[in-house]
Amino acid sequence: MAEATILVVTSLEIPGKRIVRTLGLVAGNTIRARHIGKDIMAGLRNVVGGEVTEYAKLLAESREQALDRM
Repeated sequence: MAEATILVVTSLEIPGKRIVRTLGLVAGNTIRARHIGKDIMAGLRNVVGGEVTEYAKLLAESREQALDRM
């Protein structure tokens, strides 16, 4: 019996290939901790409103790390 080859991609098309079946979304998670000082600053920013850039940056870094691990 021949082994099946599964291509995992993030695009809708693969040049020269025919997509037979889509299995669904692939997702990964990672948990990271911040420095207590940055958490305090983020908490203060949350009180006055606006984007919490410390957490937005941490989220982006965590997402990138999860993708790298997959």
